[in-house]
Amino acid sequence: MKTVLLTGFEPFGGETINPSWEAARRLDGETIAGARVHARLLPCAFGSALDSLYRELDALRPDIAIAVGQAGGRPDIAVERVAINVDDARFPDNAGRQPIDQPVVANGPAAYFSTLPIKAIVAGLRERGLPATVSQSAGTFVCNHVMYGLLHRGGLRGGFIHLPFLPEQAIRHPGAFSLTLDDCVAALRLAVALSVTRERDLALSGGSLH
Repeated sequence: MKTVLLTGFEPFGGETINPSWEAARRLDGETIAGARVHARLLPCAFGSALDSLYRELDALRPDIAIAVGQAGGRPDIAVERVAINVDDARFPDNAGRQPIDQPVVANGPAAYFSTLPIKAIVAGLRERGLPATVSQSAGTFVCNHVMYGLLHRGGLRGGFIHLPFLPEQAIRHPGAFSLTLDDCVAALRLAVALSVTRERDLALSGGSLH
């Protein structure tokens, strides 16, 4: 049986919950498309987030790892295409660190591309009535830090998905888009299933003008 590691983050930026962890932990222990899912919580902190991720990778030896984060203000589920070798924090992480223009991995490649079937995931989500897009940037905060570190580690299929606010968060951010927790869970369940079952991605447009 294949093993899937699904990670979410603790709350950050003044929030009391994080949709990534709320959704990921609902799938802990499930068998999806014949693969067992293990959900794990990561700290929202540079360095220690990767330390925690690598400990889980060593312990579980998963075939697939999908890291999930919060992107409050985005209008849909964002399936990330690329991680860049830059930590550049607009505000401090949960440990008070605020790196500026620092590499995630010294002397590492400039970027890594997701090895998940990102366009198949986006297409599948849209078919089920869930808003989704291929995102061309995972930012430069801890989410990108984890995605880059995951792909730099290698040896498995991996990538990153950003979830928007939950409704109870969005009420404190007027105008912000939100998805229910049930929809977030359904989205991750589908992403896991397609990552397990699809060897090749779909040849669909997922580009952007910006």
